[in-house]
Amino acid sequence: MINLPLPRSLPRRALAATLIGALLSACSTLPAYQRPSADIPAQYAGAVHTGAVQASDTPGWAQAAPADSTPRGPWWTIFNDPVLNELEARIDVSNQTVRKAVAQVQQARSMVDYQRAGFFPTITAGVAQDRYRTSQNVEGKSLAGKTVPDYSAGVSASWEPDLFGRVRDSVTGAQADAQASEADLEGVRLSMSADLAADYFSLRSLDTQKKLLDDSVNAYAAALKLLQQQLSNGAIDASAVAQATTQLEATRTQDTDIDVTRAQLQHAIATLIGEPASTFTLPPNGTAVTPPAIPIGVPSQLLERRPDIAAAERRVASANAQIGVAHAAFFPDLVLSASAGLESTFFAPWLSAPSLFWSLGPQLAGTLFDGGKRKATLHGATAQYDGAVADYRQSVLVAFQQVEDNLSALHSLADEAASQQRATTAADLSLRLTTNRFNAGAVSYLDVVTAQTIALTNQRIADQIAARQLESSVLLLKALGGTWGAEGEGAAGAI
Repeated sequence: MINLPLPRSLPRRALAATLIGALLSACSTLPAYQRPSADIPAQYAGAVHTGAVQASDTPGWAQAAPADSTPRGPWWTIFNDPVLNELEARIDVSNQTVRKAVAQVQQARSMVDYQRAGFFPTITAGVAQDRYRTSQNVEGKSLAGKTVPDYSAGVSASWEPDLFGRVRDSVTGAQADAQASEADLEGVRLSMSADLAADYFSLRSLDTQKKLLDDSVNAYAAALKLLQQQLSNGAIDASAVAQATTQLEATRTQDTDIDVTRAQLQHAIATLIGEPASTFTLPPNGTAVTPPAIPIGVPSQLLERRPDIAAAERRVASANAQIGVAHAAFFPDLVLSASAGLESTFFAPWLSAPSLFWSLGPQLAGTLFDGGKRKATLHGATAQYDGAVADYRQSVLVAFQQVEDNLSALHSLADEAASQQRATTAADLSLRLTTNRFNAGAVSYLDVVTAQTIALTNQRIADQIAARQLESSVLLLKALGGTWGAEGEGAAGAI
């Protein structure tokens, strides 16, 4: 060990105080943090009935760590729709809600830098010039009754060693808050992209129904024209024409109503991608979309995938750090300060050595009595921690509820779709048979109208069930955290 001589200008007591402060800066009153426990089922109850693939090579429970800012990945590509992919790519660039969340992340990160600045000394400098006069009636002052100019310039520095971890705990809390904001950002991205996908598939469903109604209107108009000709020839009575006219106009009304709903969905999509509704158009596409099979993993992965769960867990960590800050308030503060400068009554000798002044010294101060303020702050921080734990566990419960809700919905909708397909097939067959019988003169046109109405209604119901299946698939992917593999692939761009 090499012994270095101490400078004579530095008092040994001051050096000892500095060294003790440096050693004590390693202390911390931060309680040891452990992630809150949460009850995790061994498997999803609804996965058994939906045909959704659940990972078999991963145990039902694993100690999952929330992935605070892990990008969710382009989960929408599982639907294999190029138009949807293009629209989703605009969310991260133009959606104003996402941009606000990005700004909130940047604000939280700046707070980390602000708290970290507490580790370093504060240095100030200033220059001043003033004139003052002391009352002439004040005894015992050599400057009584005189006007004195004063020129001064100086530098001062102060540093508070982090003896009991107050600054360190504040930094830890700010870092956890920043990570929570990053998870919030991913949650906003996930929510906006899911809303866009749901609106898009609803619009696609309306396009399918619109095509069906357009075809029906054309067919009904052709049938009405034929009936009107038959009426003029005296082959039928006017009731058949009236029935055909009623059916045609009612179908046209339904067709027009779809235009209203489609326009509203198109405007909603425009807002989501950050474009004025008046300048955005989405061409009709009546092609049916088949819901994909979604591998859903194991329940414990939900803790890693869900950004809202990750954000809730990080806020628990932040609340835990605030307990440490509240504990540190019970201990004294050590402040090391120094100042030096020049001061003179006359400007000419201002820069000379005799004008020099300086001061150096530590100050140790602690609160002896505050009426219970610090104790109340500690109790408040502990209560805030308990509340954050409850929020975390509630987030986990809600997440599993949403997964099970959509798994159950997909299961029921699959049964509905199969049953409705049988009904639609039967209705189409009934329509063909009834039309043939009408052409043969065996039944009236009212029977044809009834069969056509039943066939159209059943086809629309089938299309609506398919739309609900797509919506439930989107909501399931959202509930699973926006991904279906062990990790997100093709992650979205970071901030």
